[in-house]
Amino acid sequence: MRIEIDQDVCIGAGQCALSAPGVFTQDDDGFSTLLPGREDGGGDPMVREAARACPVGAITVTDG
Repeated sequence: MRIEIDQDVCIGAGQCALSAPGVFTQDDDGFSTLLPGREDGGGDPMVREAARACPVGAITVTDG
């Protein structure tokens, strides 16, 4: 699984961090970022839900 966060689109709503706190967090400016070592989602089943929960669609999850 590959996770991409479009930082130009992210508004810092935090829904990703609430949905999958083991993968996503917010940086010092409040924008979404991946926790270190979680670039592949770490097998967390909530990653796709976190992407769906993003109100601006800043998160893309692809297989591979």
